[in-house]
Amino acid sequence: MAAAAAAFTRRRHGAAAPGAEWAAVSGAGAWRVEEVGKHQLMRRTGLPARDLRGLDPALSCPCSITGRDRAVVVNLERARAVITATEVLVPAPRDPAVAPLVGNLLARLAASPTPDDGQPSARRDKALPFEFRALEVCLEFSCKSLEQETCTLEKEAYPALDELSSNVSTLNLERARQIKSRLLAISGRVQKVRDELEHLLDDDVDMAAMHLSDKLAYYQAAVDGRSARFDTNNEPSEFDEERGREEDEEGEGSFSEGGNGNGTSVVGFTPKIDELENLLEAYFVQVDGTLNKLSTLREYVDDTEDYINIMLDDKQNQLLQMGILLSTATLVMSCAIAITGVFGMNITIPLYTASTEGVFWEVTGGIVGATVAIYLVALIFFKRSGILQ
Repeated sequence: MAAAAAAFTRRRHGAAAPGAEWAAVSGAGAWRVEEVGKHQLMRRTGLPARDLRGLDPALSCPCSITGRDRAVVVNLERARAVITATEVLVPAPRDPAVAPLVGNLLARLAASPTPDDGQPSARRDKALPFEFRALEVCLEFSCKSLEQETCTLEKEAYPALDELSSNVSTLNLERARQIKSRLLAISGRVQKVRDELEHLLDDDVDMAAMHLSDKLAYYQAAVDGRSARFDTNNEPSEFDEERGREEDEEGEGSFSEGGNGNGTSVVGFTPKIDELENLLEAYFVQVDGTLNKLSTLREYVDDTEDYINIMLDDKQNQLLQMGILLSTATLVMSCAIAITGVFGMNITIPLYTASTEGVFWEVTGGIVGATVAIYLVALIFFKRSGILQ
């Protein structure tokens, strides 16, 4: 009871619950694992709660790449991360499926040049902003994961389908069913990633919202310019003070720590989206190629199914023809048995009073010959009418 009361008291007074583990990777290659609560993460990144819920692996959320004022939320299959202008936050870093993503971020971000690493100015100009380099790692990780699954499925599918074509058995049919189920699942996942990249490429506003470094530099330049303007006048006028307060309110609406992050751009901020567009197009082509491989495999599965159905139809036709032959033979033999039954009746006919030497074999041969003749006539009729092939 005491423990329950203490827990209730902590909840009532707003005590923070233990947060989830997040890996924080900086541009310098340093990283650490932190326990960050949801509200602390919202203040740190300026993201709304619904964006953070989309990163929960227990929830089935659609693939998305969302640009906010101070962060980019990436939710692409196994690549889930929150990218800011200075760091990348990856949830559940100890998960074996997520650990390779953290390793790739460490390797790529540490190896990429930054504006302060002493590189020549020409090379610094060619370096992508931090958020784009982190986004590229997430896109590459997601695309490679899907491509590896596709290649593994191809290696298993083609031999299994060829085996099914040559030997239709219960085991081979079960293997083909499992392959088709995996194919549909992977195709759906690849299609979602492709659709999200296509949506981003078609929306310039969303791509502009993902320029975090440029937005931060733009806002900082506006603040520095306003500070310099006020420094030149020892006694600013009322008009300057009022204008300064308005600019502060506009800036805080987009970059304050308590902001909800729903905004997508800073007033007057129009970045060049060529670099991001080229980056997204490159991975769109890669995902589209993976989807084409899956489409080719799907066509091969469909062709195999059609071939199996044709084979089964042919077997069914053969069984039907065999049934016709057996039914005709049964009918003809029934007629011969009926004639034999007539001769077996205890009645008086001239045949019984005549000499019986050789009569039995004559009657037997006549019945057998008539039976065979009727059967052959029936076969010829079936052949000519197209019932039998």
